[in-house]
Amino acid sequence: MRLQKYLAHAGVASRRAAEKLITDGRVSVNNQMVTELGTKVDPRRDKVFVDGERVKLPHKHVYILLNKPRYVLSTTQDGWGDRKTVLDLVDVPERVFPVGRLDFESEGLMLLTNDGEIAQRLTHPSFEHEREYEVLVNGTPTKDVLRRWRRGGFEVDGKPVAPMEVSPLRSDAPGWLRIVLKEGRKRHIREVAQQLKYPVITLVRVRFGPLKLGNLKPGAWRHLSPREVDMLKQSIRKKPARSKKPSPPRKK
Repeated sequence: MRLQKYLAHAGVASRRAAEKLITDGRVSVNNQMVTELGTKVDPRRDKVFVDGERVKLPHKHVYILLNKPRYVLSTTQDGWGDRKTVLDLVDVPERVFPVGRLDFESEGLMLLTNDGEIAQRLTHPSFEHEREYEVLVNGTPTKDVLRRWRRGGFEVDGKPVAPMEVSPLRSDAPGWLRIVLKEGRKRHIREVAQQLKYPVITLVRVRFGPLKLGNLKPGAWRHLSPREVDMLKQSIRKKPARSKKPSPPRKK
């Protein structure tokens, strides 16, 4: 088993984050530091450590739904200070990590788990899992602005973003929008809203793939029901979407 996959399955971090742990020199196997991503380990014989702490594959997988409040980090620790993280809100004996991050100011649904395979497939853009948000912007976007928003063509961090579904949430609540997208960039919605001159005031994720936030209060959490776990596993079994390649020019 590849080392980064082992770390993800052990609930240390998502596979992508596990790769960074390895390249940063924070992982050792049998008391030898490992920095190559292609390294393989035998779970039955090899001893794996992260920052000097032994990590083992879990006996069971845990799936937790959390309503992240505003001003809580969706990471396992604060690299710059002592701000509260999502792990401070969840009290379970298993080592879990967050899947599908929300920025510091945003709220809503987060999944925490020690199942690295589900984390990998939920967050990989090729699987196109939908993320649904309820967003309050400053002002009431016109129909023309909503059309521009849906059409896309914006850039975030120098890269184009895909079109997204954008519609008024309720007719009696000007400024509240329902936004659905299939890719999760850092501050994705906030950046596009800013470019359209309608900055975000409040952003709440209410759905991630088949999981819904429901009536869970900010800061509260619960284990997924067996039905929700089954729905989650069914959703990641779908084949990833293939990127469309432009057709070759016709011969004249």
